[in-house]
Order: sequence, then structure tokens, then C-alpha cells
Amino acid sequence: MGAASAFATMMSAQRGALFGWVPVCLAVGISLYFQMKFEPSVIHIFMIAVIGAFFGAVAYFLPETTRPFAVAVMLVCIGVLLAVVRAHSVAGPVLSFRYYGAVEGRIIAIDRSQSDALRLTLDDVVLERVPPSRTPERVRVSLHGDRSADIAAEPGLRVMLTGHLSPPSGPVEPGGFDFQRHAWFARLGAVGYARTPLMGVAEPEGGLGVFRIRMAASARIQSHLGGDTGGFAAAITTGDRSAISQASLDALRASNLAHLLAISGLHMGLMTSVVFAALRLVLALMPPLVLRWPARSIAAAGALVVAAGYLALSGGNVATQRAFVMVAVALFALMIGRRAISLRGVAIAAIIVLALRPEALMGPGFQMSFAATTALVAVFGWMRDGAVKFGPKWMQPVVAVVISSAVAGFATAPIAAAHFNAIAQYGLLANLVTVPLMGVLVIPAAVVAAVLAPIGLEMVALWIMGLGVDWILFVAHFMADLPQARSYVIGPSAQVVPLLTLGFLTLLLWRGRLRWCGVVAMAASFVIWHGSERPDVLISDTGTLVGVMTDQGRALSKERGAGFAASNWLENDGEGISQSAAAARWQNDIPVIHLSRKRAVAAFSGCVKGQVVVSSVAFDQGDMPCFLHDPDSLKHTGAVAYHRGEEGRLVITTARSIAGERLWTQWPKKKPLRHDMKQAQRKNNLQ
Repeated sequence: MGAASAFATMMSAQRGALFGWVPVCLAVGISLYFQMKFEPSVIHIFMIAVIGAFFGAVAYFLPETTRPFAVAVMLVCIGVLLAVVRAHSVAGPVLSFRYYGAVEGRIIAIDRSQSDALRLTLDDVVLERVPPSRTPERVRVSLHGDRSADIAAEPGLRVMLTGHLSPPSGPVEPGGFDFQRHAWFARLGAVGYARTPLMGVAEPEGGLGVFRIRMAASARIQSHLGGDTGGFAAAITTGDRSAISQASLDALRASNLAHLLAISGLHMGLMTSVVFAALRLVLALMPPLVLRWPARSIAAAGALVVAAGYLALSGGNVATQRAFVMVAVALFALMIGRRAISLRGVAIAAIIVLALRPEALMGPGFQMSFAATTALVAVFGWMRDGAVKFGPKWMQPVVAVVISSAVAGFATAPIAAAHFNAIAQYGLLANLVTVPLMGVLVIPAAVVAAVLAPIGLEMVALWIMGLGVDWILFVAHFMADLPQARSYVIGPSAQVVPLLTLGFLTLLLWRGRLRWCGVVAMAASFVIWHGSERPDVLISDTGTLVGVMTDQGRALSKERGAGFAASNWLENDGEGISQSAAAARWQNDIPVIHLSRKRAVAAFSGCVKGQVVVSSVAFDQGDMPCFLHDPDSLKHTGAVAYHRGEEGRLVITTARSIAGERLWTQWPKKKPLRHDMKQAQRKNNLQ
């Protein structure tokens, strides 16, 4: 058989299976947009559109075996254009300086920060001495200090406080999580904190009706279920996480049960399944109706309405929107007599999500959700087609739960480890003893409570729901307290996750022997991950913290301050130690000088060639042969990393060089490092 004939045979085998690659091609285009180091101009956008249209037109004339490749190029171009349109559609003013003064705005979101402080998101913002054209559309403020004088935060309430605001910060290290990009798509133009009392300016006006209902429902749940039990119950029903403690959140993360707190595919699927089953049961009790009307389609339509209501009640965040789309596709398939769960349905859901929120592709939620769903559909489809069963019939529900937890865990574990640098050692066991309870007790009780709430009888259902929540919290704390409950892994290099994803999708979507190339790609990604190297020196974007890799691990220059950067550096290093423990490694023989105060700068006597000096205050000591970094220079470079190159030379990488010049970046006019500036000045003087 010739090569052409073999190729034709291979492509013919893909008939009916190529639709699954449509969202993959869109995702490639979206990823290309976010990996660019510059913002595409109008000319670039026009060229991309022309290329996409050209290949779309050419595909019509190509033979069937090669047509998919032309369509793939067209879809990649469409993916780029989707990301461009979305990025420009959310554009708004971003604060360009540090601000201290009066902050006034309307409360549109209430949650808690990583430090467990109440956090408010405000819109319709007014800042003192800042013109409206430069005022951000939204700001987020964490409330620290004594809050006894605060008024109660309510949806839609117009408030005022005196706060410290700053632009969204860039990555804590080159190539790290880009909060600037995240804030851009969340329309956050400034973030900060306040220690002054929260004062009311005007009573809540019209609008934000769903938000008011959510917070009222959350308060009602918490009035019946106190403490973390009420906070957990409120979180899974209304999306309000402000009442659950940081200790319980940490325990849920350490036991791999944090996904139970987020309203995602599991909750939406369980909720709609309970409603669908209940409606079918009710309809079955009415034979005249069942004989005349399609009961299954009616039940699916009713479940879809409830799912839409759940979406609105939960706040409609990205994860919940994604879950709703997937459930809606499955229910619509039931209504028209198609298979509810299929890879085609997953592909349709992915296409819709990517079209509406292209930026979701870059987050762990999208990646983990669709990895788990794709793996589950593929595995159970294989078991269904092959009539594979494990154990007797009465054991099938238990076997299904075990297989579901195992498959979802294996599919999401590498992605979770890549993003969060941690693996919950007892996560599978914790899920096996809690997820079934969510399906048979917690979610059904929540549905009954919602039905009984209008007549004031929800307390019985909430009490039953609380029993299940108490068990979940008990398991989370018990597992988190076990020795080595959480292990840490080194942060992977940039090519690991794309290669791993490509291999995973090839294994599941491709037909024929070439699918096993996916296993090779996945194995290669783990080899590359294992060989990932961390920077020898890391410098925060303000100069307040320095981390140097030693034989014992990373040594930090301070035991307090810049905690977010410190925790991220240590997690990316694969270490689960505290900042103070890492600071204890800092010794006098560290080959980096950190000047953390003005007094240290005044006492600084000089440096040698090739040495790295970092100052947390503005610093200019004239012509020196070393690498100097201070707040002024770091504004232009962002966080800095040094690696050992050939012959032991230090090679510098900056956050700016990785992130580029994008819509969401707020870099000042570029200027060279301090020692380069001195060389340039000397050269100009000589000329």
C-alpha cells in the first residue's frame, strides 16, 4: 500500500470523529493570541481574517482527505479573531498610579480574599481627583483592620471608604500567572485595601435583583445552619463563599474536595439529574398525560429551566456558565431524542464556551472541567460499546462512582499539579466517601429546601443537608491532617501543558493506530516536566523580596512581606514550606545583596562585577559594574529571574520580555537596566 493510499485510509477512518477537533483548533488560535508578545494591529487582524477566509474557500475544492486540514487552519484563524474581539470588548480604564483617598461605588460582589478579609467589588466608581475618563469601571477592595464600625454590606448599596488602590500587578515571576490579564477580562481597573470604616452613601436602588436574591437566600441558609456548615451550604446553592473560613477552605484544598465548593459540572449535573428524575416520576403517575405527551422531553425541558435558574442564583461565574452549557447540550439532546452524553456534546459545549469567553481557555477551571468530562465520556462510552461491566448488577452504582472518581482524578491531576503545584495524596479516597453523599443527600435536600422556602418550611431540608455537609467538612479536615496529605511538585516549563493536552486529546479523539502517539506525547511532557529548572535568582516586581536557590532550596531575603510572591515562588519550586522557614536559609554567603531599607542603602559600600544588587527603595549609586534593580527600574521590567548560563554567566529574564506589550499590560516607557544606562551615558558623553 502506497503512502497516498495509506493516508486516504487513515483519513477515511476519521469520518464522524473530526467534529471533536473543532474546539481544539479554536483553542489553538486563542492560545496563539494570548502567547503573542504584541497586540495585533488592524493590519494583522485583517491578514488573519483573509487567511482564514482563503483556507475556508479552498476547503470546498479540496478532496475529502485533505479538506480537514484547510478547515483546521480556518478554525485557528477564527480562534485568534474571537480572542481579539473579546479582549477589545472588555476594554476599560486601568489605574496607572498608586492612589490613596476616598473611594465611592456600588457593591456588585461580596467575597473573601486569600487573607480571609471581606472583599467588595464596586462599580460606578468615583475617585477623588481622578477624572471619569481615567476612573476604572470596577475596583476591588479588601477590608482589613477593625470592622466594628462598618455598615452591613448589601447588594447595590452605594458606599464610601478611604482606600489604597493600585493597578493590577503583573506576574510574580517571568512566565507566572498573569493577574493583569485576569483583571482585564474581569473589568477590574484597580485593586487595593482599606482600614477605615465602610460608610453608606445611598440606599440600594433598582437593578442587581438576582444578586439581592442570592444574598438573601445565603443569609437565610446561614440563619438555619451556622458556622462553616452554613457557609458551605450557602456556597453550593448561591455561590456566596464569604461565610466559610479560610481554615476550612485550606482543608478542602488539601483533601482535593475544593471542587465540591465551586458550583461547577458536578453540582449542575446532580441538580438537573435530581429534577429530571423527580419530574419523570411525577409524570409517570399520570398515565393519560404520559400516553399523549413525550414525558422524557418534558422532564428534560423542566430540568433545563431549573438549571437556568440555578445558573442565575449562583451568580453566573465562568465555571457555572461552562457547567450550564454542558448540561444544556445534554438536556437538549434528550429533548430531540439524541444520546445525551457523547464526545460530540462535549465538543459543542466547548465551542460555545470558547466563543463566549475565549479567556477561559487559559484558566485551570476550563482545562480541568473539560479534561474530566472528555475522559469520563470516552471511558464510559468504551465500556458501553464493549459491554464491559465490573461486578454484579447490584454493585454497578458503586462501581460507577469509583470509576468516575478515578477517571476524573487521573485526568485532572496533572493539570491541577501544573497550575497549583500540589497533589492531594488522599484525594481519591476523600472523593469516594463524599461525592456519593452529594448526589444522594446534599443536592436533593437543597432542591427540597428551595421548593419549601416560599412557604417557610425549608428548615427540615436544610437540617438534612447540614448532616451531609458536616460529613464532607469532617472528611476534609481529617484527610488534611494526615501526614503528607499534600505533596508539592515543581512548576512545569511552558510547553508541558500544551504537549500533555495534545497527547491526551489525540489518544481520545483520533481513530487508528496513530492515537497511541498521544501516549508518546504525554510521556514526553512528563519527561520535560521532570527536567524543568527553576531560576537561580528571583526578584519581586517591587524589589521588596529576593529569592536565591541554594543547596537546601530557595532562600528568601525576608520572613515577612510580599507573602503572595513568596508563596508562589516556593510552590513553583515544589516546596511546601513557610516564608519564615525559607528566610532562615538566607545566609551571609548568598551572592545577592538585598537592600530592604533606606538605612541599608545609605550604608551600602559597593559591589563587584556581575553581582546582583536589589533595593526596595529608589537607589542610584553612580557608575557600578553590577546588576542593579530598584523600584524605578522594576516598574519597567516587572519581576526578574536570573538563570545560570554557559560558563556560569547570569542570564536575565523579565516579566515584560515574556508578557510583551499587550492591552492589559501597564508597562511604562521601556528603559534599560541601571548599569546599562550608565554605560549609555558614558558613550554619549564621549561622542
